[in-house]
Amino acid sequence: MMENLLYVRMRYRVEAKTNQKVKMKDIAKIVGPHSLAAELKEIDLLTVTHEDNNIIIVDIIQMIDKIREINPDIEVQAVGPSHTIIEVVLEAKKVPWGMFIGVWLLLFIGAAITIMNFHVDVSMQTVHQNLFKIITGREDSKPLLIQIPYSIGLGLGMMVFFNHFFRKRFNEEPSPLEVEMFNYQQDLDRYVTMYQNQESIRRLDDR
Repeated sequence: MMENLLYVRMRYRVEAKTNQKVKMKDIAKIVGPHSLAAELKEIDLLTVTHEDNNIIIVDIIQMIDKIREINPDIEVQAVGPSHTIIEVVLEAKKVPWGMFIGVWLLLFIGAAITIMNFHVDVSMQTVHQNLFKIITGREDSKPLLIQIPYSIGLGLGMMVFFNHFFRKRFNEEPSPLEVEMFNYQQDLDRYVTMYQNQESIRRLDDR
């Protein structure tokens, strides 16, 4: 009995290119008798075509059906996720320098205006003037002694908050932005999986 027992654990998300043949080992970890597992790992499960969408969902049932086609006597124990999301990676197009600079300027100016509007809303200049008067005992309409260190600290604080200086990371801890992107990706994957399952059910009903 143990000679025909396989443990299959679907990977959560993998990437594939158009016209690539996706093997079983690409989307699942297969554990079992060495010769049997090695044979199954090299079997082509599907081929990514131009007609496919950018997301392909492979369910554990499809894996089991393919394995049973090869050997009906194999017993499959599924462990972990019930599906794998295949993200079809398209060929990257070169972004024109003009567009890159335009987007960079748009984001830079937008962020600067946002910070300035926030400072106006909370009367940051008045706060700096009062703080300067408390420290020095003198009044100054432009307390650069406070404003310059504050501006430098604001930039450094944003780098520490996002845990990045260009491509360099300060530590392995994810930044808040990365956490939000991860949560967004999780929600998107759940939606895609549910939608794909509903589409599959509709196709079966139409038959």
